[in-house]
Amino acid sequence: MTALLIVALVALLQASGQPAPQPAAGNADHGKRLYMKHTCYFCHGTAGQGGVAGARIAAVARNAQSFIRYVRQPGGQMPAYSSKILSDEELTDIFAYVRSLPPAKSVADIPLLTQIK
Repeated sequence: MTALLIVALVALLQASGQPAPQPAAGNADHGKRLYMKHTCYFCHGTAGQGGVAGARIAAVARNAQSFIRYVRQPGGQMPAYSSKILSDEELTDIFAYVRSLPPAKSVADIPLLTQIK
């Protein structure tokens, strides 16, 4: 099913004239384990949705190099993760996991939120 979704997305982007996204290099399953082990979910949520202390990271337009650079020298309150804590390969796996997360639903697609007036 995932492959079919990717094919449909590529066809849609080609029809719109936009370049097709490249799948993130790295091992998303290993990245998920590292994401949980290093408690990234405390601030960024288990689905990358963000929270009180961390930004939403699911469906963010970054490439792997930009992601690694930010994790090494973040802005704000996020602690820096040196290569002694997470290697570039491990961060590439975390990036692959983050890129595998589905984007958040819009408010209009959440029935309970549409009932609030």
